[in-house]
Parts: sequence; structure tokens; C-alpha cells
Amino acid sequence: MKNKKYLSIAKEVINLEIKALQELKKNINNSFKEAVMYISKCPSKVILCGVGKSGLIASKIAATLSSVGTPAFSLSAGDSSHGDLGSISKKDVLILISNSGQTSELKNIIQYANRNKILLIGIVSKKNSILYKASDIKILTPSVEEAKGIVPTSSTTVQLAIGDALAIASMHYKKFGKSDFKKIHPAGSLGAQLKTVEDIMVSGDKIPFVRENTKMKDALKILDNKKLGIVLVQNKKNNTVGIITDGQIRRYNRKKINLLSSKVIDIMTKKPIGIDKNALAAKALALMNSKKITSLCVFNKKNKTKTVGILHIHHILQSNIT
Repeated sequence: MKNKKYLSIAKEVINLEIKALQELKKNINNSFKEAVMYISKCPSKVILCGVGKSGLIASKIAATLSSVGTPAFSLSAGDSSHGDLGSISKKDVLILISNSGQTSELKNIIQYANRNKILLIGIVSKKNSILYKASDIKILTPSVEEAKGIVPTSSTTVQLAIGDALAIASMHYKKFGKSDFKKIHPAGSLGAQLKTVEDIMVSGDKIPFVRENTKMKDALKILDNKKLGIVLVQNKKNNTVGIITDGQIRRYNRKKINLLSSKVIDIMTKKPIGIDKNALAAKALALMNSKKITSLCVFNKKNKTKTVGILHIHHILQSNIT
């Protein structure tokens, strides 16, 4: 019976939060659009602040904004009255988050922002509050029912959701794309999945090029020196026309033909499989798997016959791309 009671409580809390989000959705208006514009055009940084649970939400929103190209940080409401107000400049955008809008710790910050003409965005649920009246841009959140009537749950869910919405909308406003995202997420699984072929390929002198008429005894030396298990064959115009893999060489040897005196052009596989250097490395891995190969020629889409790099499956695995 106890388990059923706990499950019922869980569903009750979730239902309250779903209802709160549905109410929030109805409240989205031009103030939201105006806030997105100012956040996106901010020439300095976006500073967020709240008290208690709202302060934790402020920190999360600041982290999300920073991760999508808008420099942001959270300010401690308590510390702000003891010198930290000096971290706010006139070029900043200040976002204050409070369910009631009457929290005493925010009053000094509100006065400082108004006195110094710092753009203030208020996220608040009470129209008659100090924060609502003092804000330049007023984002009114719905008055919602909390779990057990007192615990900040539905209200903080609403604050988190509006913060996420502001961050993603600002991201679109600034045309912040995958390549931008990758630059500030170089580590972890996200960074790995956003790596391009160019990020991990070998290029320049590391590419094992040989000419069509090169003898295999010389090609084998290059294959051994470059340690990629392949050589790429070029014609006189430096176009890539073929590939020889160590697997091909082993199969050729089984035929008991004089390999060393053979020419590269007699053994190579024509038209090797390639991929654009700007493609995601994860896409390259999928291509390798589908073709059952371990290397790809890398080209610039402007000229697919010119090889600018080699991507080996080991490069992909070393980058933790799956």
C-alpha cells in the first residue's frame, strides 16, 4: 500500500508541474520576444540572480545561455549588497527571478539597476510586486499550485522552462549553429559527436601518395613509413584515382604473382570512397561500417578528386565517437 501511495504522490507532483507549464505557455507574449532581442544583442554579459531555489534556477539558466553563445553568469543575491554589485556594468542585461517579486535581498539590486539605467528583465508571478513594477521588460509567470501547497516545485519548474526558452530562442536569433556549439563544447560526448572529419583526419605530408606508374616495391616503403595501411594513387594532375590497402596486398600475394615488380596501377582499386571534410565524424563511421572499410579519402566538396586528408577508423575510435 505504501508503494502505491508514493506512486500517487509522484504523479500528483508531475501533474501539478505539467499544469503549471501549460499555464506558462498561455502567458508567452511580446515581452518574451523583447527579452530575446535584448539578450541576443547584449554587448557585454547577461547576469542572472534569484534568492533560494530561484537562485539555483538562475545559475542553471546562466550556464545554458553561456553554452549556446551568450556569455552569462549568476550573481549571489546575498553577496551583491556587499560589493558584488560592482560586477554589473551599464552594458549588461540583468535578469532577476522571483516568484513573489518581493524578496528583500533583491531590493538593493533592483535599486542599483534602476539608478544606473541597467536593463532589467524581471521573471515574476505577481503584478503588484516591486520587481514587476521596476522591470524594463516584464515576463509574467503564472501563479501556480505548489506540491503540498508550500514546497517550491511548480514555480521553479516554470522558471526553469522560461529560462530554457529564452536561451534557445536567443540561440536561434543569433544563428548559433552546430559548428559554434562544437567550439565551446570540445570535451565530453557532445563535443565528440560534433567533431568533423577535418578535426581528426591526417593531412599534408602524412598522406601516403604514390603515382600510377610507381613500382610496388617503392609503394610498399611508403605504406610502411606512413603507417596507415593504405596508399593513395594520383595521376599527373594530382587527382586521386585509386587506393591500395594492405588487405589487397595480402590477397595479391596469395596469387603468387611477382608483387614487387608490378605497377601500382595494376593493383589499385579505382575510385576510392571519399567523404567531405566538413561531414561529421559520426557520419564517416557509419559510411565505413556500411562499406566494410577502414579508411576514407577526404575531399573538399568543391573538388572531390583532390584528396586533402585520410580518415582511418582508428582516428574515430581514439576520439570516442560511436
